[in-house]
Amino acid sequence: KPSLGKQRAAANAMGIPEPDVTVADGNVEKGAKIFKTKCAQCHNAEQGGKNGQGPNLWGIIGRESGQVAGFAYSAANKNSGIIWSDKHLEVYLQDPKKYMPGTKMVFAGLKKAEDRADLIAFLKSRG
Repeated sequence: KPSLGKQRAAANAMGIPEPDVTVADGNVEKGAKIFKTKCAQCHNAEQGGKNGQGPNLWGIIGRESGQVAGFAYSAANKNSGIIWSDKHLEVYLQDPKKYMPGTKMVFAGLKKAEDRADLIAFLKSRG
């Protein structure tokens, strides 16, 4: 598998390419608990929910990065070219600032693969 640095280098003007990673099947209920404790301070994941310090994450899978109406994104996020997928989220959630230099997201990341898989399963269930 290419390193994160090589993946980013390959992105150049085309944006960040979809990572070549495998995402384990997660547990939606466990993911909901992780969302509540790690994400809900800044994000909403309800249909029609308001943006907080972070954008609403309802329907994130398949959505272009930096496109939630009414949220002031960083240039890095708006210009990343990412169409959010479980693979992008798997790598992004490990270390958001490393994957997307310039992001305003202050979250340090989820280090446990199982936690990421569970959170991704929850996000996939939201829209």
